Amino acid sequence: MPQKKALPETVAEARAAPAKPTLKTIARISGLAVPTVSRALNDAPDIGAETKKLIRKIAKEVGYIPNRAGVRLRTGRTNVISLVMSTEHDVMSHTARLISSVAGGLRDTPYHLVVTPFFPDQDPMDPVRYIVETGSADAVIINQVQPQDPRIAYLMERHFPFATHGRSDWSDRHAYYDFDNSAFGEIAINELADRGRKNVLVIAPPAAHAYAQHMIYGTRKAAAERGINAILADPITSDTQIDDVVDYVLQTLRSRPEIDAILTASTSSAMGAVSGLEQTGAQVGREIDVSTKEAIPFLNLFRADILTVNEKVGAAGAFLARAAIQAIRSPLTTPMQQLEIPLAKNR
Repeated sequence: MPQKKALPETVAEARAAPAKPTLKTIARISGLAVPTVSRALNDAPDIGAETKKLIRKIAKEVGYIPNRAGVRLRTGRTNVISLVMSTEHDVMSHTARLISSVAGGLRDTPYHLVVTPFFPDQDPMDPVRYIVETGSADAVIINQVQPQDPRIAYLMERHFPFATHGRSDWSDRHAYYDFDNSAFGEIAINELADRGRKNVLVIAPPAAHAYAQHMIYGTRKAAAERGINAILADPITSDTQIDDVVDYVLQTLRSRPEIDAILTASTSSAMGAVSGLEQTGAQVGREIDVSTKEAIPFLNLFRADILTVNEKVGAAGAFLARAAIQAIRSPLTTPMQQLEIPLAKNR
């Protein structure tokens, strides 16, 4: 009787074998039990970091890919976290940085990132409702949060794991990472006041978003304290198409020549503001200052005299990835929360 071929005992043999590598393959190479291998690949808290690192290294080298359908049958989970985002968000800055940082935060975990877009003419509830009702992800991460966001109310009502980039009125009850836009508004106005500016055009985020209210509050508070006239741009916002920002700023500066500074909340609106003011013959940092926040150090390469505050969207994404995982695994644990406090630059 012919002898059975021995199971592969090395990475090279496993890769050369005709059959797909399995948990047993990894167990054979590592010398660990199959349940230990499975738990290590699923990031079980009782498995040591070095053991997890070894198992993941072997799994990668032999080309092991878990069977998603099998995982779902065994655990009821998809090992997917969905980042739900609008297609019209600030592509040059926040969107790309947030996606890459959430993906980085999920690296070396069993979870995979799926970006679920929704369009300007679509109800933002649609993708969230679809994910929950179909069970196509274990958790969601959402941004552009409203104070009483119906998506958050829906997710809390159904006890579905989630985390938000931004705070809602119920943020004491859910995981979030937020940038302190109120502090940003105060920092920006104080810096402009220190430079002798008196009339500031404020291009704020869309009013429905919670962070718009925070920024406007901080801006108005500091303006009142420093004797600054803060003029809220209307109808444009920091999410408005850049060409429309250019036209608005150009026309506004022509009709209100007393404006000597522009405060914006996004990279694209800052660039639009610069283009608009330069078409009037003014120069950034001389006749008119421009102040904004950005997620990627970029604007000072565009115009060195733009005043900027850094928003750590990279840190936000990594934090939200961990927060979503905790919401999945430990739903009764106090949700992870962090508020990023911006720092004023010394100029």
